[in-house]
Formats: sequence, structure tokens, C-alpha cells
Amino acid sequence: MRAVIQRVSEASVKVSAQTIGEIEHGLMVLLGVTHDDTKEDADYLARKICELRIFSDDDGKMNRSLIDVNGSLLSVSQFTLYSDTKKGRRPNFMSAAKPDLAKELYQYFNQKVNTFGIEVETGEFGALMDVSLVNDGPVTILIDTDDVIDPNKD
Repeated sequence: MRAVIQRVSEASVKVSAQTIGEIEHGLMVLLGVTHDDTKEDADYLARKICELRIFSDDDGKMNRSLIDVNGSLLSVSQFTLYSDTKKGRRPNFMSAAKPDLAKELYQYFNQKVNTFGIEVETGEFGALMDVSLVNDGPVTILIDTDDVIDPNKD
């Protein structure tokens, strides 16, 4: 799984000009799923994102997590995170998971984040969406579960 995580002061997602998800202070997560991802990858990623210390403490240092600041999370499925642009000018998306698996793991990830006490808003899987956000910082973090040596270790 791949996640682009952005610390935001606000974020929203619209489908057909209608807002279907929005948050204020928290994280915007664009989530990509590949064909060999598992629930264990989603478990790892959900915990990592919820506990990632990227919010400022009283001294202005990034020492607080989404849990610590009682923030929210806006989650948007994005298969294009698995684009391959090595050949030509048109990306291919062969590494992206098939829709059934991707939707199952996307929904599982969102449910897992919610178990940490985080309010989760979502986009609509497979829909054409307009995503808006105000990146706070800016802070943008990339996590790919394929880069994790042992998902049982932090």
C-alpha cells in the first residue's frame, strides 16, 4: 500500500459538485493499493499514520500524533499512486490492485483507523472526485508498505 499523507487545516472531497466528506484539523490521506497488499499492510499503515508524530507541540516541534491532537482523517482511494511512467508518456496502472481487492482494503483501512478513535471521512471509491485541501506546514509524508522491512516493528 502507498499513502500520501498531508497535514491539513481543512480538506474536502466532492462528487458531482456535492461535498461527501470534509474535515478540519487533521490528515488528508491518498491511499493506493497494489495486487499483493493484505490486511496486515492496512493494519500497519493505519497504526503508523495514526501514531505518526507530525503535529506541533507547545514548543513548535513535531511531537504529537493525530491521536494526540484529536484530529480527523479524510481518506481518498487513489489507484494512480501505482502508476508506471518508465516508458512513453502515458502512464500504465498495471501495478494497481483490481477494484474488488482495492475497495476491500481501502474500506478495511478506514475501519482500522476508526478503531484508534479517529473520525474518518471518505471519498467515493471509483468515482471522479474533486479534492480540496489546505496543507498545514506544508507537511507531506510518503509511506509505502513495501519499504517496511518488518511490519511488526515500528
